[in-house]
Parts: sequence; C-alpha cells; structure tokens
Amino acid sequence: MENTLFGYTELQIAQFGLTFGIGAFILYMLFIVLNLAVASKAGKFGTFVLFLVLSFGMLGFLAKNVIQWTLEN
Repeated sequence: MENTLFGYTELQIAQFGLTFGIGAFILYMLFIVLNLAVASKAGKFGTFVLFLVLSFGMLGFLAKNVIQWTLEN
C-alpha cells in the first residue's frame, strides 16, 4: 500500500507540480520579461529580442515535454 496525501500518491503530486507548477512559473517569467521590456522602453524589436533570448530556455523545456508526449503516444 502506497502512502497517500489527500488521496494522491507522491508520483501524482510530483507530476501535477511538474506540469502545472512549472507552467505557471513559465507564465510568470514571461510577465517579468514583458515588464522588463516596458520598463526599459525597448520598442518592438527590443521586446522581440528580449523575449527571444530570455525565453529560449523555456522553449527547450516545452519542446522536451512535447517530444516526450509524442514518443509515449
């Protein structure tokens, strides 16, 4: 018998945190990048460059999840 917390196993809680918790954190980081672009008055091209450079790691994380989902299904 596995230990549960509120009826969920440790694996289910970890999976929930990985998908929704990190997804929410990514949205928060995008908000920070947008706030940085507005505060620095970067303009359209500067905002594009900020999002491109500062969000590149997030794209890799999302690509990993898409590839993993594709291979599993």
